[in-house]
Amino acid sequence: MNPGLHDALHALGPQAGHIVDLWRVFLVVCTVVFVAIMIALALAIRRAPRIATPEPPDLGKVNVREPRLTRAVTTAVAASIVLLLVLLGASVFTDRALARLPLRDAVNIEVTAHQWWWTVKYLEGPVSETFETANEIHVPVGRPVHIRLKSDDVIHSLWVPSLAGKRDLIPGRTATLAFRADRPGIYRGQCAEFCGFQHAFMAFEVHAHAPAQFEQWRRAQLAPAAEPADPQAQRGKMLFQSIQCAMCHAIQGTIAQGRRAPDLTHLASRRTLAAGTLANNPGNLASWIADPHRHKPGVNMPANPMSAEDLAALVAYLVTLK
Repeated sequence: MNPGLHDALHALGPQAGHIVDLWRVFLVVCTVVFVAIMIALALAIRRAPRIATPEPPDLGKVNVREPRLTRAVTTAVAASIVLLLVLLGASVFTDRALARLPLRDAVNIEVTAHQWWWTVKYLEGPVSETFETANEIHVPVGRPVHIRLKSDDVIHSLWVPSLAGKRDLIPGRTATLAFRADRPGIYRGQCAEFCGFQHAFMAFEVHAHAPAQFEQWRRAQLAPAAEPADPQAQRGKMLFQSIQCAMCHAIQGTIAQGRRAPDLTHLASRRTLAAGTLANNPGNLASWIADPHRHKPGVNMPANPMSAEDLAALVAYLVTLK
């Protein structure tokens, strides 16, 4: 499975571009400083006395060299201050540039972080057109995206290196993040703040579509789950609604309206399961349902012991949710 682009030095949006430019300024300045320090160290080693027994210093030479050394140290300190001010100024200008992204006609999204997955809620249009998905953010190319960030439990941090910088999600507070994708593609994101045992497996994807394709995707997400036609899938739907799955998950168009776990209305259209942990295919889906702790120890989802026939029926239903 293609994991999606995840490269902080491969900017494909204006926000990430400003951050890359700042990184280059820091790289050049720090490289120059490092080289200068190494040259000074080499000169000091070269001029150091090579005799084994100490001798009284030649005060005449010391008096001649002392003013030069004082000037050299003063110049180095002054240069260091200037370079630090340059880095400070570059940081301030970058921060202001990040805040200047025009948000007219922006896509408004609310992302809530949980241990260890993401709720993505689209706030476009009237309330009747609001919908949720999980672990994938779909956006139109060339249009700004404004994300409201919340945390449901501990501190998380949302980071899509090819599109924007990091932004912390702190319980009880709301943060915002704005970016724009300038090229279609799949961009991998990651929680960048240690948030518990499965922090490393709390990923997500940003899918950037052409505007017409994004609108098509959005309209498809507004539709309720399709009614299964296959008898095995129909049995799987009955199972889903009769066991503990419906207590946590929601599937629009059914009696399952849980809010403690990802919305599964269009589960089969997603590329991954468990926040980027597994590729979304029937085999992985069955394994995840039967024993999620085998793949992601510590998750809130319990194991679901059931017969092979029941598991096959449940998977047959879930793969129809496209």
